[in-house]
Amino acid sequence: MRILMIGGTGLTGPHIARRLHAQGHTLLLFHRGQTQADLPAEIAHLSGDRRELAPHAAALAGFAPEVVVDMALVTAQDAWDVMCLFRGVARRVVAISSQDVYRAYGRLIGTEPGPPDGVPLDEDAPLREKLHPYRARASGPDNIMFHYDKILVERLILGDPRLPGTVLRYPLVYGPRDRQHRLFPYLKRMDDARPAILLGEGQARWRWTKGYAEDMAAAAVLAILADRAAGRVYNVGEERALSEAEWVAAIAGATGWRGRIAALPQERLPRHLAEEMDCSQDLVTDTRRIREELGYREETDPAEALRRTIDWERAHPPDPIDAESFEYAAEDRALADCGLGRERLGAQS
Repeated sequence: MRILMIGGTGLTGPHIARRLHAQGHTLLLFHRGQTQADLPAEIAHLSGDRRELAPHAAALAGFAPEVVVDMALVTAQDAWDVMCLFRGVARRVVAISSQDVYRAYGRLIGTEPGPPDGVPLDEDAPLREKLHPYRARASGPDNIMFHYDKILVERLILGDPRLPGTVLRYPLVYGPRDRQHRLFPYLKRMDDARPAILLGEGQARWRWTKGYAEDMAAAAVLAILADRAAGRVYNVGEERALSEAEWVAAIAGATGWRGRIAALPQERLPRHLAEEMDCSQDLVTDTRRIREELGYREETDPAEALRRTIDWERAHPPDPIDAESFEYAAEDRALADCGLGRERLGAQS
């Protein structure tokens, strides 16, 4: 099969490309060339900006892909451009989407009024009613996050009978090459031998579906190769969603850290650790559809997944590290105010 990947050099894309190549498929990766990935030499590359497809339209369509996998769809214009370019060329488009399409996500970040939605969320759970969830954080219309909305992307990908689409809703994805460094705030504290890691009481209980990058790639490959996935939406992620306290404990187990996970009332948390979301709304998805229809199963042992991620984070910390996020003196004061000083915790200084 001839497969075009738009993007493909980030967190899960290289794993997808390697798997497809190993199975004998012909690949072309279209990306900006700013991020390098260790990929087989036989995989072809074309450099360009996915927000400016027109200059590369002839080369992309000339590749004659049977399936287009778009890892970088974030705006309605992105989706419109892809559907227009490959209508009559490809037989299907596979789009990587996000759990942030659900109304529950709007409840979590405070943009959707109402009580928490029940979880787990299946693929037919209510979607957000308010579009552009990150617009308030964008610097203006020139910022891509001003226009970001995966709901609009999904509508276009799934709404054209002339070019069927498949949508994968990713969870929190972790693993080597995670440019968001999701484990780093906890890992740094553990490596700095902090006596405790502080969580808000709500955050400690809060659950969010996660997925290891290589396993998410395995799910994507199943959807890419299965024609029966046309017109389908799939939640992807681990079957069990850990609470944040359980997640921190799992990282601690992988590192050997023996400190305490301290859940404090919101008013006792240092300012830099204050919760900025409604933790009464879990973000947990039901992943039975992709398991039952496409036979998806995780392939990586959870402990091994964490070990690989931790090794990478230690070798590639953020540059620069945000010092304001690690105000240990304020954290020590919060611990002392709650009667949890170093001596009581039994930590080494």
